[in-house]
Amino acid sequence: MPVTAGNEPNWEWYRSFLRVVETGSLSAAGRSLGLTQPTIGRHIESLETALGLKLFTRSFDGFSPTDAAHELRPYAESLSATTAALRRVASGHGSGVRGTVRLTASEIVGVEVLPPILAALRNDHPELTIELVLSNKADDLLRREADIAVRMFRPVQEALVAKRIGGIEVGLHAHENYLARHGVPKSMSELSRHALIGFDVETAFIRSVQKKNKALTRENFAFRADSDLAQLSAIRAGFGIGACQAALAARDSKLVRVLPKAFSLTLDTWVAMHEDLRGSARCAVTFAALAKGLRTYMNG
Repeated sequence: MPVTAGNEPNWEWYRSFLRVVETGSLSAAGRSLGLTQPTIGRHIESLETALGLKLFTRSFDGFSPTDAAHELRPYAESLSATTAALRRVASGHGSGVRGTVRLTASEIVGVEVLPPILAALRNDHPELTIELVLSNKADDLLRREADIAVRMFRPVQEALVAKRIGGIEVGLHAHENYLARHGVPKSMSELSRHALIGFDVETAFIRSVQKKNKALTRENFAFRADSDLAQLSAIRAGFGIGACQAALAARDSKLVRVLPKAFSLTLDTWVAMHEDLRGSARCAVTFAALAKGLRTYMNG
């Protein structure tokens, strides 16, 4: 049955549909949305009727999306992002700087660098609300999943306002207790005798780094994690030697940089937002605060 004006699906049905796809069950979807299982079930039935499609089949471990559901999912996700962006835009209207700004940044920057910057911003503009997403996805601004992004690479998409902040240096560091037990390596070749901390899954960026640093291969790592926060925690705990932002390590007197001349990376750092947000007061002040705060962080 085709969709007509009389049975046009409403947003709540799509939202429930997305949660069932994500969780695989009506009860789990209901818990995440604060709705009852029967309500979620009615939303799915109503959406299936309105679209004239079977969206789920009952399986031994829950609800399994059909091919039609998989095809509809990205459109429902786009609706979700657009609806959230609409609410953020609406929240910013009124006198003064107010409303919600959704930011996205990498784990390390989001957890270790941005909090004091955002605390100062909130102090200056107490009617601002900040949402922070830890992510490195390149397309989240265009899809309106976030208003502003802090990225360790130059955004190349059109329709973005992007500003280069500078370079963040990354070096090899270890806790002083680890170095007291195992000694300080005098060359890159000596790293093979140490407990190294590094990645689990190789990426294009990691491969480019490995070309110049043969010692830093997955096989040589005693601790492997794709989470930068997990790697940083291992360095702080004295597990071994790993890569860390120099400005971040400088905050902790117990973290010691090793082989600074032999190993040094620079992460190009940018702040970007969708060009449609140029006139948004809430985004403009946040964009400026991020640029200023990150420059201060880089310069120590």
